[in-house]
Amino acid sequence: MGKYFGTDGFRGEANVNLTADHAYKIGRFLGWYYGEMKRREGSREPACVVIGKDTRRSSYMFEYSLVAGLTASGADAYMLHVTTTPSVAYVTRVDGFDCGIMISASHNPYYDNGIKLINDQGEKMDEETIELVEDYLDGKLVAFGQQWPELPFAQKDKIGCTVDYVSGRNRYIGYLISLGMYSFRGVKVGLDCANGSSWNIAKAAFDALGADTYVLNAEPNGLNINLNAGSTHIEGLQKLVVEKGLDVGFAFDGDADRCLCVDEKGNVISGDHILYIYGRYMKERGKLVTNTVVTTIMSNFGLYKALDDLGIDYAKTKVGDKYVYEYMQQSGARIGGEQSGHIIFSKYASTGDGILTSLKMMEVMLARKKPLSELAAPLKIYPQVLENVRVTDKAVAQADPDVQAKVLVEGADGQLWPAQAVGSVDFIGVVDIALVALALDGDFTVTEDRGELQLAVAVVHGENHYHVGAAGERVGPGVHAEQGNVFNAVVHDDVLGINAQSAVVLGDGRGGEARQNVGGHIHQAAAAKDEH
Repeated sequence: MGKYFGTDGFRGEANVNLTADHAYKIGRFLGWYYGEMKRREGSREPACVVIGKDTRRSSYMFEYSLVAGLTASGADAYMLHVTTTPSVAYVTRVDGFDCGIMISASHNPYYDNGIKLINDQGEKMDEETIELVEDYLDGKLVAFGQQWPELPFAQKDKIGCTVDYVSGRNRYIGYLISLGMYSFRGVKVGLDCANGSSWNIAKAAFDALGADTYVLNAEPNGLNINLNAGSTHIEGLQKLVVEKGLDVGFAFDGDADRCLCVDEKGNVISGDHILYIYGRYMKERGKLVTNTVVTTIMSNFGLYKALDDLGIDYAKTKVGDKYVYEYMQQSGARIGGEQSGHIIFSKYASTGDGILTSLKMMEVMLARKKPLSELAAPLKIYPQVLENVRVTDKAVAQADPDVQAKVLVEGADGQLWPAQAVGSVDFIGVVDIALVALALDGDFTVTEDRGELQLAVAVVHGENHYHVGAAGERVGPGVHAEQGNVFNAVVHDDVLGINAQSAVVLGDGRGGEARQNVGGHIHQAAAAKDEH
């Protein structure tokens, strides 16, 4: 990641750390750079860039700033207007644009915004080009063998044009509809559009396929995108599905590159469920190329157990759909994604696509003639918490027998056991950070009088130095031991002299205070300290 651009573009609060001036300069660079590339290849055609935006008030400001920069550098700017991120990727790839730009901060509140850059293949922009953009923003651009303290302005008939390109968005809708293998007639579907990019696209696709659609949060006003709505606030859709007796519900985020589902009983179906359901569907039909589902390190331990039961391999990448897609491209895998609902179907799209995901879930339901709850039932989601631990050497941390041996739990018999005796310790490396995930599957007890969970937490840091928390780390008093409760245990790091909050999850309890000797199942936990 660079100074301005992260894995999901240049994001920040509008006109605070992402300004109209930034947008203008990004447009200036892209218009000049792609035009210069063409000129050096002998073409006299201008660079052509397609732009989409979400419904935030500031998206219009950034759109006009980008267009001004592009056309000032001689590029033609094609405007899709309000549309989804995956639609920009689709149009960029199919219609032969030099690059695409999406203006959105995804699931963030309205006052944030972002600029996502897409290459001519509909994929996230390569790091080399991103670095050039950042160098131009910082006034130190070196490209084509020379320094560019300022870029030339186009003049006369070389100044770029602006083109209304809503037809491109409409072709994307048509593409989605063409992927529908079954009629949705008679199926009652709830759609939560988050007052964002999908507000008219999702309903258009489902209506065309014959569904009875019930739509929430499809009245954007520039200030209400993601406001108690969409995939990050799915409780409204859960209520709608139950109250209206719907067959299924789908919730999108602000730019509709992610989707979460609600089954007919009102239960949330996460990205992990979607990967399981569609991965299994592909496996059963002989369509799961490489026999692999690509996940990130945030996926639930239960997903891996369920995939193992089906004989499906899986890969784990760093967090970010960018890394999922890169792995899929390298390996040839056909499905991958994140727990948050970014799901990539590489045969059909080059990025996560929330509406496409919802159509694929409908396909499985109709093909198997089963409700979503039944399709998801074999996947047992384990309560989980993942925390970062900074280490000097991941390999040393992973291999150290003392850390493995000293992670203890109290069994139902009252004895302390090494984690290996009842579960597993899974170290997942990310750059120079190791995530210590403790996966336990058995009966465990919260002690009656001290309100302490008998779990020794390993905190790994520094070269060849480990501090292992003693059994019986303190749990906050008066915490209800209900299913899925998260208890915060304080672990003291005696080297850095800080206290780190680490989370432990207790499931299957049936109520009461933690001090009431409540039995439960600790299925997955992770404990560590924040990065320092």
